[in-house]
Amino acid sequence: MFLRSTLAKKLLLLFALMFSASFASALFISAAKDPEVFLKQHFPNGSWVIETIQSAADDTLTYWRVTEADETIAYAFETNLVHQIPAYSGEPVNMLVLITPEGEYINAHTLEHHEPILLVGIPESKLDDFTDQYQNLSIEQRIKVGGNSAEGQTQIDGISGATVTVMVMNVGITRGATLLARALGIIETTSTIILPSTVNLEVAPTKTWTELTGEGSIRRLLLRNRQVDEAFKGTKGEGIDQVADSELDDQFTDVYYALADVPAIGKNVLGESEYQWLMDSLEPDEHVLMVLGNGYSYKGSGYVRGGIFDRIQLLQNELAISFRDLDHTRLQDIYLPDAPRFSEMSLFTIREHHGFDPGQPWQFEFLVRRQIGAIDSVFTSFKADYATLDDYLIRPVQPVAEPELELWQQIWLEKKIEIGVLIFGLVVLLGVLFFQDVLVRYPRLLHSIRNGFLIYTVVFIGWYCAGQISIVNVFTFLQAMMKDFSWDIFLLDPIIFIMWIAVAVTGLMWGRGVFCGWLCPFGALQELINHVSRMVKIPQFELPWSVHERLWAIKYLILLALFGLSLQSLALAEQFAEIEPFKTTFLLKFSREWGYVLWAGLILVSNIFSRKTFCRYLCPLGAALSVPTNIKLFDWLKRRPECGSPCRVCANECEIQAIAPDGVINQRECHYCLDCQMTYFDEEKCPPLVLKAKKERKRAIAAGEQIEIIDATA
Repeated sequence: MFLRSTLAKKLLLLFALMFSASFASALFISAAKDPEVFLKQHFPNGSWVIETIQSAADDTLTYWRVTEADETIAYAFETNLVHQIPAYSGEPVNMLVLITPEGEYINAHTLEHHEPILLVGIPESKLDDFTDQYQNLSIEQRIKVGGNSAEGQTQIDGISGATVTVMVMNVGITRGATLLARALGIIETTSTIILPSTVNLEVAPTKTWTELTGEGSIRRLLLRNRQVDEAFKGTKGEGIDQVADSELDDQFTDVYYALADVPAIGKNVLGESEYQWLMDSLEPDEHVLMVLGNGYSYKGSGYVRGGIFDRIQLLQNELAISFRDLDHTRLQDIYLPDAPRFSEMSLFTIREHHGFDPGQPWQFEFLVRRQIGAIDSVFTSFKADYATLDDYLIRPVQPVAEPELELWQQIWLEKKIEIGVLIFGLVVLLGVLFFQDVLVRYPRLLHSIRNGFLIYTVVFIGWYCAGQISIVNVFTFLQAMMKDFSWDIFLLDPIIFIMWIAVAVTGLMWGRGVFCGWLCPFGALQELINHVSRMVKIPQFELPWSVHERLWAIKYLILLALFGLSLQSLALAEQFAEIEPFKTTFLLKFSREWGYVLWAGLILVSNIFSRKTFCRYLCPLGAALSVPTNIKLFDWLKRRPECGSPCRVCANECEIQAIAPDGVINQRECHYCLDCQMTYFDEEKCPPLVLKAKKERKRAIAAGEQIEIIDATA
């Protein structure tokens, strides 16, 4: 009776939380806004009419002409009517953009969107703060969201947790404004660049240090204390590390820099043999920056802590090239007798993927940092120009049209490190799966590998990459299939895209259990919590089998309900999909309304007493992934005829109760932890193997006694 009462209370609380979480999330539906409300807000005394114009590509662009006293004072357009770019939801973010006749942004306002991260979790005020940054910027400026802005770029802040979405919004605003401004004759732009030059390896005249510096092949950046102090005036760093007035004209730092792969520079400075060694170590289209310095170190301490040289950068057009320890080579000596002595000498490899052009002018940027607290610091930078002499270059003749990367291509390039680490982890997982029959014979090793991989899944995939896939992604895919399908939508988030490929591959080969048991960050977090609780001997609560197998149905009912809502309204389905606490936990890192945090917290706390409660009974994503389980190609989970009758060791030990009392593994519920396979091969734990070993020992003993009798008779 007590068990039934406790169970009833738990179920009642569970359904109450589900309902309250879903109801609260539904309050955040984003309704479309009337653009004329914003026009009246900005131009209370103005009037406006809708006009159309043909773009250079012969597309019809629709916009508002805003006038006051018969004079045009602004233009306004909806991005959906000028330049649509689908965001991650599959639908574009429609914005009203206002520009002046002189080609400056007045402001931008979000009219309608279907982005899950913006619908729930991020307040509308943050969207307003983001679009307010466009005020007074020029349409001709190259605006970049977040990251490092290169020379000629204007950087604006993104929205934490919605990076992809605001990057799409930025492209919609800037490209739409550019298209309309060109059509109206406000701006004229060109879209051609010169093919990259190459270093002429045949030209290597003998030069002295004085000649190389005199002709500009080796450049110098000399800073004095006075220049540095003046640069920090008006900042929080003013007055920090202040030198005496008598030392203001003393040297702060003295740095020389050049391209060492140019033979006229490298052979003279490094010597013939060292230069040849350097060139042999370079891959095609790689170059080498030589930096020589005295005074304030250009290396800093960042390369010691994290392998990053955070005081120097190379700037070229839109490139901002930084260097890591793997790019660095210590220079031991200079083979020019008239060269000064330097306390620091380094060579930095400019990798091919940066697209550096030795024939284009570039800048050497030197960053000076001042500490304003235990953690916080401010910095200022000094730039010095460089241009390789034409005598040392081979320049192409024909210009070509500038290839403009698609937005998804830009995102993939920016996340190449995360992509590489993710793919490496997936390769490791495939290795575990392919060699599982070997690994399960070493339980301690496999447990260590699994726990390490779960930590990797939570920390790297979940919190660092925000790579937690959701049932919303399934609905987005289904909606795209029913409309004009385009891979570009899904390529906008490379981590999620790769994760879905991993889900498809592992699901087809081994079933949904691989994702749920190894790759789902929320599932991994639940399992780690339960693992720790078991280590400290916290009592575990398991439901009776008859109740447990019926509770499986809840997640399928949730899936059907959400699917039905998605057919009516994807936005509405996205709200109720907040039954998944994934966004709260990983995307927003618990920084949102208390109801969502409470819901996620209750689910995580439940794992102290029972493993993966949410996964087993509530997860609509797990339900969706289990649907195609029957088509999996491999069934490598081994069973014996004795499994279930009489042996129930695996069924009793399965911590998510995916093995029925009759010994059959429910592939729709299995999380592929391989615990049952470790027991299967354990000769000291698996009862059939134990019994078999006993019989073999008896048989061996009997055979040995017979041999003794024969020997005695002989």
